[in-house]
Amino acid sequence: MAVEQFLPDRGNARPDRPTLLFQRARVTAADERVFLGKLAVLAVLTCAGAVLALQHNLWAAGAGIILLAAMFTHAVELQHQCLHHSAFRRALPHRLIGVPLGLPLLVVYSHYRVRHLQHHRYLGTPQDTEFFGFDTRGPLTVPALLRGLLDYPRLGTVAAEVVRAATGRWTYAYGHVAPAMRRRIVTEHLLLGAVAAVAVVLTAFGHGEYVLRLWVLPLLLAVPLHFLVELPEHLLCDPDTTDVLHNTRSIRGSWLSTWFTNGNNLHVEHHAAMTVPINRLGERHTETKAFAVHVERSYADFYRVLWRTLRTGPSAP
Repeated sequence: MAVEQFLPDRGNARPDRPTLLFQRARVTAADERVFLGKLAVLAVLTCAGAVLALQHNLWAAGAGIILLAAMFTHAVELQHQCLHHSAFRRALPHRLIGVPLGLPLLVVYSHYRVRHLQHHRYLGTPQDTEFFGFDTRGPLTVPALLRGLLDYPRLGTVAAEVVRAATGRWTYAYGHVAPAMRRRIVTEHLLLGAVAAVAVVLTAFGHGEYVLRLWVLPLLLAVPLHFLVELPEHLLCDPDTTDVLHNTRSIRGSWLSTWFTNGNNLHVEHHAAMTVPINRLGERHTETKAFAVHVERSYADFYRVLWRTLRTGPSAP
């Protein structure tokens, strides 16, 4: 895998270590406006997808369902920024916005937040608890990738957690969680359960086609789509180090992939300083190219590397 190397400017010596990459930054009013703009684009495209999905023409309906699946995926990437409290200057709006962003893909905001922050803390150790189930530390095989791509059992797991929350039996399986956070997680599972119950009632009263086209079919497509977005972040990196310059990958990408993943392609930059507003990570990419081991130009480049690795093994040139 080719790694882009830093080229000194006008003969200046290469710095010994990054000077910007690990610096923290506060959310500004301008950052808030950028995020609100992203939410507005999400709303417009979701409405367009819903209108198309309900058309009688099958091609139009199919396009709408695909667009809705893409927006379900994009919404979780926006939710990811809310997890880190890097979208707004105050804490409260992150949960108010983050909870509904995850509902279409059955992602419970506060549960995701607890596990994802543990992922940041313990990346490179056995205690890593990334929320989505594919284990990049395990053997890389086609069956394992297919199980991750078609991770529909996660939907059943979420349903079981909703039942446990409703019956007072929900517990956190990955360590201690504060009582206040547990109440939040239980409440959000109950909210998801209420949304699912409404969908069941609508189906029972003869409106099942709306539920099918606007939620079920897009959800089934969004599961593999989200997997493909998340997969490059740590796969084929060094899983046995806590050094973010070795255990994480950045992909420069295009403006489209950067928008769609909400900057999650710049993943080294994100792990280096996780509370920096996503829209400001690009200015740190030059240092990532200089110091990080795993840097790709595009998602296509990553998937070519993955395909070659599956065919010939990780030690292939």
